Amino acid sequence: MNETFELETEYIPLCDLLKYCGVAETGGQAKHFIADGNVLVDGEVELRKTCKIRDGQVVTGDGFEIHVVGK
Repeated sequence: MNETFELETEYIPLCDLLKYCGVAETGGQAKHFIADGNVLVDGEVELRKTCKIRDGQVVTGDGFEIHVVGK
């Protein structure tokens, strides 16, 4: 999956982004996915579940890539 996510605000918490983009079905599942080290933000493993994802960042993992853009 390769998609672009358009921010409505200044940032989105990482766990919410994964849920909204369909990588995880629930917020809890997203948090476990992040805690297990399965998510990279700008090429670095990110373990903070509520890391603020902002315009220009790229979130990747096994089988997905999300480009985040501002309004």
